[in-house]
Amino acid sequence: MSHKLGIIGYGGMACWHHDSIKANFTDLTVVAAYDIDEGRRELAKSRGLTVFETADEFLASHLFDIVLVATPNNFHCDYVCRALKAGYNVVCEKPVALNCAELDLMEQTAKETGKLFSVHQNRRWDQDYRIVKEAYEKGLVGKPFTVESRVHGQGGMVHGWREFKVAGGGMVYDWGVHLIDQILDMIPSKVVSVYANLHVVRTKEVDDYFKLVFRFENGITAQVEVGTFNLVQLPRWYVCGSGGALVIEGWDCSGKIIHTKDHLMKWEPVVVQTKAGPTRTMAPRPADTLEELPLPHVETSWSSYYRNIMDTIDGKAELIVTIPSVRRVLRVIEACFESDKRGEGVKTDI
Repeated sequence: MSHKLGIIGYGGMACWHHDSIKANFTDLTVVAAYDIDEGRRELAKSRGLTVFETADEFLASHLFDIVLVATPNNFHCDYVCRALKAGYNVVCEKPVALNCAELDLMEQTAKETGKLFSVHQNRRWDQDYRIVKEAYEKGLVGKPFTVESRVHGQGGMVHGWREFKVAGGGMVYDWGVHLIDQILDMIPSKVVSVYANLHVVRTKEVDDYFKLVFRFENGITAQVEVGTFNLVQLPRWYVCGSGGALVIEGWDCSGKIIHTKDHLMKWEPVVVQTKAGPTRTMAPRPADTLEELPLPHVETSWSSYYRNIMDTIDGKAELIVTIPSVRRVLRVIEACFESDKRGEGVKTDI
């Protein structure tokens, strides 16, 4: 069955959705748009879309069966509820809401209308994440005890409305929501504590750097770090387990898995003199006791998100990005802000 999509908020991300759908689907077509900005409406019109001057006209048109809400974050709740009540299936850009109370209202509206409601957590299909997830599930580093996920930029810039607190700007809501979602999707365990430290480095009012550490009930410690002004960039992923370690360096997904060789250890650690002083406990292992393995090969595509949306509407599949899974992410984010405000870790039951 073919589907048609209309977009509320034809900004940069909406254009990405439009282009991605056009490149990957024949049975899903973007046909209409509404934006409060005349310039964005003109752009949408120049790209072949039917454009509406008001949200009411857009929602009354029924030229489409799916609505994408891609406005600034503080408008998500209002437009999602209006679209659901108007009889549309709704996809909302992340973060779905600024707090759980807003999400509860949206979920209740979806239940009352019987329409599909999901959130565009497309980075569950990122190749780097899928590689780590497969390594985790197949035990390629043994039993993991620490997982580090980070995104570092160098420009020190936060773009457009994302630099304003009222709009739900800042890196926790922008990138943090993705990295937290990935880790919660990968590790099937309850989050029992959260510690976060947010910084305003080069912006005026929103976080452009944060570090978040949370502990799972199964003992794994996860760290999420995002910054826009990190001139020295650390690996995108680092996972250490009882049987080895995994590293993914950056955007090109290059990396490796390191294991110890199976033969019995026949070397005795000795005190090593370094420029930083002597050490034996932290002395490097002999190279012949280690082996380097390639990362698992994973094929993935962001288009899988919209394929799942359509298949769910058509009764062919179960929804992957469910509202309960999104609520867990939002609860961690709320705990993140609470921890930073209090200057200490907070216990959770997420």
